[in-house]
Amino acid sequence: MAVDQSVFQTAWLYREEFKFQRPSSDEHVFLITHGITSKADIFFNGVQIASQSFQHGSYGGRRYEITEFIRQGSNALLVKAYPTNYLRDFALGFVDWNPYPPDNGTGVWRDVEVKRTGPISMSPTRVRTDFSDRKTQQTAIVTVLTDLENHTNLTIEGILQGRIQSDDSSQTVDLFEPFRIAAHGMKTVSIKAKIVNPRIWWPAAWGKQPLYSVALNVSLGRDGVSDIGAKQHFGIRKVTSELNPYNDIVFSINGYRFLVKGAGYSPDMFLRFDQGRVEKIFQYMLDMGLNTVRLEGKQEHPELYDLADRMGLMVLAGWECCDKWEGWEYNHDAAGEKWTEKDYQIAQVSMLHEAEMMQAHASMLGFLVGSDFWPDDRATAIYLSALERMDWLNPVIASASKRGYPKQLGPSGMKMDGPYDWVPPNYWYGDRLGAAFGFGSELGAGCGTPQMESLRRFLSPDDMETLWKRPDDGMFHMSRNDSEFYNRSIYNKALFARYGAPNGLEDYVLKAQLMDYEATRAQFEALTIRQTATRPATGSIYWMLNSAWPNLHWQLFDYYLRPAGAYFGTKIAARSEHVAYDYESRQVHLINQSLRKTGRRVISVDLIDKNGTWLSHQTFTTEANPNSSKGVLKVTRLGQIRDVGFLRLLLEDPVQKTVLSRNVYWVSPVNDELDWESSNWYTTPVTQYANYSVLGHLPPASVTCDVRRVSPVEESMRMEIILENLSTVPAFFIRLKAVDPRTHEEVLPVFWSDNYVSLFPRETVRLIVTAPVTDWMIEVSGGNVKQTVIGAN
Repeated sequence: MAVDQSVFQTAWLYREEFKFQRPSSDEHVFLITHGITSKADIFFNGVQIASQSFQHGSYGGRRYEITEFIRQGSNALLVKAYPTNYLRDFALGFVDWNPYPPDNGTGVWRDVEVKRTGPISMSPTRVRTDFSDRKTQQTAIVTVLTDLENHTNLTIEGILQGRIQSDDSSQTVDLFEPFRIAAHGMKTVSIKAKIVNPRIWWPAAWGKQPLYSVALNVSLGRDGVSDIGAKQHFGIRKVTSELNPYNDIVFSINGYRFLVKGAGYSPDMFLRFDQGRVEKIFQYMLDMGLNTVRLEGKQEHPELYDLADRMGLMVLAGWECCDKWEGWEYNHDAAGEKWTEKDYQIAQVSMLHEAEMMQAHASMLGFLVGSDFWPDDRATAIYLSALERMDWLNPVIASASKRGYPKQLGPSGMKMDGPYDWVPPNYWYGDRLGAAFGFGSELGAGCGTPQMESLRRFLSPDDMETLWKRPDDGMFHMSRNDSEFYNRSIYNKALFARYGAPNGLEDYVLKAQLMDYEATRAQFEALTIRQTATRPATGSIYWMLNSAWPNLHWQLFDYYLRPAGAYFGTKIAARSEHVAYDYESRQVHLINQSLRKTGRRVISVDLIDKNGTWLSHQTFTTEANPNSSKGVLKVTRLGQIRDVGFLRLLLEDPVQKTVLSRNVYWVSPVNDELDWESSNWYTTPVTQYANYSVLGHLPPASVTCDVRRVSPVEESMRMEIILENLSTVPAFFIRLKAVDPRTHEEVLPVFWSDNYVSLFPRETVRLIVTAPVTDWMIEVSGGNVKQTVIGAN
């Protein structure tokens, strides 16, 4: 059904009524905006207090005094938001991620607040933290700052006071600073405090996330408290960045090199913020082993940063590409209208507001003031001045590419050379473009095909036929129809050539999960394998994490929060301690991404053919070193594979007698061959594909599944699943699904210790699943396994 676009070519009105007590003679009332897309007139009780020329830009946070317009009792606020054009306005655009919402996001998308103060008001609290000695980190220096403003005709003296307190209440510091402000003056007041033996904040994989809070108020002695600041949470940590000899950016946290394993976040297409949903998305990120979320021009709401602080995820924020945000005179590639004098003012207000919101958050890794391109010198100076004004301490990066940089900032150290569409696993072990070296700011194999359960929710029957019968056709649930990513032709050409033409939709979806699993696993394993190479890989932002709507690509889990092949390929690759296979060198690597785990490790390598015949068995004992990787042995007898083989890698701790990582590959006698010289900005062509078509014709395997509860009945489900392959042939790509017996729907969100597993002959594996239900069924299916359902309690 076509959308009537005319209704979005006119202004939209947002009206709210609320009760308010008329202020006393020494009180002041302010209306504060935080996000209106992208320009608006604002009326309060019928009086216009702002025009669209001033309230402009989606991030243009403004404060308006409305004291004289307040009525006793009922008051009315009206926001008249004007139509948004991504190329003309500073908005939240989606570029080629998905079709645009009909209104281009026009309207009030963040809270509008009303604040009452006395004669002295204070700005949101800012916090700077550092260590007196960065090596010992035994004493933290905390500086608390706020801007005070005098709204009277008199000089006023008072005290800024408050308290810093740790979240476990074990540490408190009282704050006290006198001030004197002239009539209608403003003054930044700062208070320094020392915290001995601070509780240090760490990313989730490296430690705990203790937080502190600071609450300030403005005391005027006998005249009482003039303003009370909102409680500001912060963490004590140190984030830095530098360029290595190859001009690649390297981040460090608390003095340790930090390998960025991230993905690009998308908000809901209609900017409907749901804190509970974002928390589930972040839980999925941590479950996959990711540590960083990139926000390209979609800075979301303050609650996102609060969640990241509490959960230990780093946030790499910044402005977006390809539209008004990059419309500088020198840039002839961006489609956005060129900046005018007024646009530089909007950019300043936007940077001030976002920096103030983000500044104190422990989760901030850095801010990108450009994406595909770097800001011109004037914009750079404005951005840097605003960041400095807001006491920004984290890295500021010129852009997400190496195309150029402003002299005030220097090179970004990030590359943006693709790919954005499918490439084979051995691509990542190359030495060009997006292969695993340096810092890839946005790249991936275009994966993320949803499972059948999700496809049925948003595709028409004809769309589902198109998926496997018309592989070159454009699809509405891809990118926009003017994008290179409107169809799945590159992906499908590889799928048909490597795994064989599908015999139906379900066969297509199974093969898509195989493609996605091996693609994401290879990308993140290459990243971690090469973290200590001669030219190291320093970080990677997978393109993308999630989708703004039900989508067919660029996601590690689908819109309904259903994890599939791309998710579990990432999860296995990003384990803290892991053992992985390099498709090019055919070496096995030991990977350790922890800070402190050491000790003896045993690596076992087994190679079998499709019939389960053992071709080789190798073992190797070595020492694990923190935050590093190393090659340990080369796989033998790969040349004996006729069509397809299965390679199993086991990493064990012999002291604890535990398996730290188990990893099974399907390998071909011949790798995919890349035509590097014919590469473009989004893919590298393949001249010869690896042949895995025999995987669709494996002899059947018999697998038993034993399930038992390992959590109390009244709590969320936590089950132990024992899978045993009774056959003499491998059981390939087994998917397990937790199902609610009442609805027969998959339970979501769901957290598996592993999934899409392949078992060697007579092998047994133990899995754990956690999900928010108390009743359960476990459904088992796979490439050569009969689908079964294991009871319900």
